[in-house]
Amino acid sequence: MASIEKTRIEATGRDVRIPVPAGFRLESGQDLTATEVVGRLYGVEGGPLIVVAGGISGDRFATRWWSWAVRNGGPIDLDRVRVLAFDLLPGRTDRGITISTRDQAWLLALLLDGMNEPRIDAFVGASYGGCIGLAFAAAFPARIGALTVISAAHRSHPAATAARGIQRRLLAFARDCGREAEGIALARQLAMTTYRSADEFALRFSLTPPTRAGEPYPVCDYLIARGVDYADATSAERWISLSDSLDRHEVAPEAVLCPLTVIGFTSDRLVPIADSRELAARAPNLRRLIEAPSIFGHDAFLKERELVGQALHDVLKPLTAPQPSEIAA
Repeated sequence: MASIEKTRIEATGRDVRIPVPAGFRLESGQDLTATEVVGRLYGVEGGPLIVVAGGISGDRFATRWWSWAVRNGGPIDLDRVRVLAFDLLPGRTDRGITISTRDQAWLLALLLDGMNEPRIDAFVGASYGGCIGLAFAAAFPARIGALTVISAAHRSHPAATAARGIQRRLLAFARDCGREAEGIALARQLAMTTYRSADEFALRFSLTPPTRAGEPYPVCDYLIARGVDYADATSAERWISLSDSLDRHEVAPEAVLCPLTVIGFTSDRLVPIADSRELAARAPNLRRLIEAPSIFGHDAFLKERELVGQALHDVLKPLTAPQPSEIAA
């Protein structure tokens, strides 16, 4: 088939770096220290272009953080499509930056402009990436073919803002005390309690108490390990900015004109299923609402491979279906 015969970009992808124009301002009126937007392109030259974006800890290395989905022969099939993933801004050295999902959408547009790509065939966004996808579709309706959002909605829920607000205050406190890495680790532990569900914790961990008060329970050992693993992954300032960006996110569903697929999970504490349903109900061009139970809560987009994989296959199949000339060949 012709799509298979196209030149394949190396499996590890290649970076695309586009300068941020002089005078570029965020909605807040602030400047970024970063001088470029950095993306990474995977897949086959000339294939349909799919933008993939994940949570605030995601980056341009989509074949790492979403390895089961973005791969050769996978739901987002690198044998048939091109995938563009990108690093979120601000960078680690920016301080006190207030950035919106609309800002991220404009930065993505700059990246696409620099690549001479006037239009993307589809955007697949999960968590914060889904929020950016909604903002991009609303801001650039002529530049997107279809949008799929997973574990994301058109606005932040107050309960999610409450949890993230505690994380931000913890990060700022640790930063100001000169114990930033420890603060990041603790904030990550707290975040993990919102990413996963009570049902998963009940299945995985016993209530066996430690010897003395103050020592960790089995579930605490898991959280501590996740925090240690994340301590050097970001800066407190950058996490505060991106966390705040999630909470100021708001897009009118009526402004998302492209075909929209919404995937939500009934156990998601950060994006309640009611918000996914509202997004779907108000969107003018809903393709499909998929809602399902999961023990994995907000992280279901990473863990529910069969359900999410089939949904992505169904969304992207029209872009890679053989054309009549290919069938005849």
